[in-house]
Order: sequence, then C-alpha cells, then structure tokens
Amino acid sequence: MAIPDKLMLRVKALLKERGQKPLEIASQELSRQKIAFAPLGEALNYFMKEVWLDYMHPGLMSLACEAVGGNQEDTMDAGAAFVLLAGGADIHDDIIDQSVTKGSRLTVFGKFGKDIAILAGDALLFAGLNMLNEATKALQEDKKKQVLDSVRQAFLGITSAEAQETSFRGKEDLTWQEFFNVLKLKVAVASSTTKIGAILGNGSEKEIEMLSHFGETFGILNTVRDEYIDVFEADELRNRAANECLPLPILLTFQDPAKKSTILQLLKQPTTNEITEKILDITMDSKETRKFTAEMRALMEKELQQVSTLQNCLSELSLLLQASLEDII
Repeated sequence: MAIPDKLMLRVKALLKERGQKPLEIASQELSRQKIAFAPLGEALNYFMKEVWLDYMHPGLMSLACEAVGGNQEDTMDAGAAFVLLAGGADIHDDIIDQSVTKGSRLTVFGKFGKDIAILAGDALLFAGLNMLNEATKALQEDKKKQVLDSVRQAFLGITSAEAQETSFRGKEDLTWQEFFNVLKLKVAVASSTTKIGAILGNGSEKEIEMLSHFGETFGILNTVRDEYIDVFEADELRNRAANECLPLPILLTFQDPAKKSTILQLLKQPTTNEITEKILDITMDSKETRKFTAEMRALMEKELQQVSTLQNCLSELSLLLQASLEDII
C-alpha cells in the first residue's frame, strides 16, 4: 500500500509551481538595479538566490485569480512585486529579532551585518513599490486604487505588529491573547495577496471579500503552525526566549500557574534538546493548548465551507488549509 504524500510537501510543490515565474521576474528586476556599493549588491544577490525563495505570496495571488475565473498570467508582475516587498519586510524583521540564521542558512543580517541588512531591506522595498506601480498602470482606476489601498493597509498592519511585538521582549506576564492579536495583524500580507489575485481575476465584490478572508485564515493557520514548530527546535526556542517573545503554545500553557513556573525554571537552564523536549511535553499536553488547537481546527473547517461556495472552487485552496494543521493537531 502506497504511503500518501504529506500535505505540506504537496503544498510546497504547488506554490513553487505557481510562484517560480514571479520569483524569477523579481530577481531579474533587482539585477537591473545599479548598485554602486558592491557589498550591498552581494547581499541582495545572496538574499534572492539563497534565502528568499518566496513562492507563497505570488502562488496565493495566482490561485485566488484562478478561483474567480481569471488567468493566472495576469498576476505575474504584481506577484513579483510582492516578492520584493515581503522580502524587504523580512530582512528588517530579522534585524529586529536579531535572527542570525534561519534553518541552515545565515540571514542577510547574520552574514553581512546590521547596516547592510537595513539598506538591503530598503532597496527591496523601493524596487517592489516601483514594480507594483508599473504592474498596476494598465488597470482601471478603481481597480488600481483597490490594489494599492490593499498593499498600503497590509504593510502598515505588519509594521504596526512588528512595532508592538518589540514591547513583548522579556515580558513574562504577556498573555496569549495579546500575542495572538499581533499575529493576526502580521498575516495582512497573505490576505492582501489573495484579495489582489481576485481583483486581477475580475472577481465580484463578494468573491474578492471571500478570498481576502481566505488569505487571512490561511495566514493565521500557517503562522500558528510556525509557532508550534518553534517549540520543537532548541535553537529557535533559545533565540525566541532571548530576543523575542516565547512561542504561542507556551504562552497558552502559561495560563496554568504551575506549568508556567516549571517552564520558566527550565528556560533558565541551557536550552538543550533535552530541555526543549521537556518543555514540549508540558506544552502539548496542556488543556489550554488542546483547547486552542481545537479552535484552530474549527476555524479551518468554517473556511473550507466558505471557499466551497466559490463558483470556480479549487481543490488547491482546501489543500492549503488542511496542510497548515498537518502534524500539529
């Protein structure tokens, strides 16, 4: 009997297929920029080729466009602009969080230092805004305004979220509700990409709103997944404890004073794999975490029902939602 493919592996393949061309367009656009200072050019080249393989944002835009009966080719340039814009925000986020590595790779901050990283993030934002302006020139004025307003609101949202998140560092009385409210602001870009995809696909107002909400829900579920994964990884947990705030499942567990005390004592020790496993066992076994994961599953089920009403409903949209909670719940 064949073992079924992991849903997340299928999602990654799907988004890569959809996002490959916009990523290439974004890289080509950046390579046309004349960077006078060689180390800055090296940092941008490193980021685009080694770090920022962003298939998700253009992939979501493409799927949303097709879900309302549009042609995914109409999203290529706008999707490429989002690759650059989200990339600039990501570099700045790494600086704020002092993230030297992500996975097995050095971040731009880790490899080139703070000053170059700030300027590389700026360069990506400027290039992305210019590219977005070019991508929307041929649109009707009302559609262009919708697109630009959506982008403005999305990036103001994540900027506000990052600013608020800096105040959470070392805050032992941080509630999971405070953190979750910021998390919801941070997914504004995912919501914007699906909304813009529906706009570019000439969707109705109802379809545009529905797909914007889909992007928000997918963003929440996917970010929650990342929060759970951070509890599994000793290096990431160590960095979160030192430079950011603790992952959401731990904050949920902190509702139990006894478990909170135990975890805080464990975090005072070197964050070895053994310590991480102890924290993980306490966290995943808590009733607070189990209750929250049940709520996330209910959120997913509700969204699955909503997207099934789309006239051109894609099975890929359901796959995205279901994969977000795979191996977590």
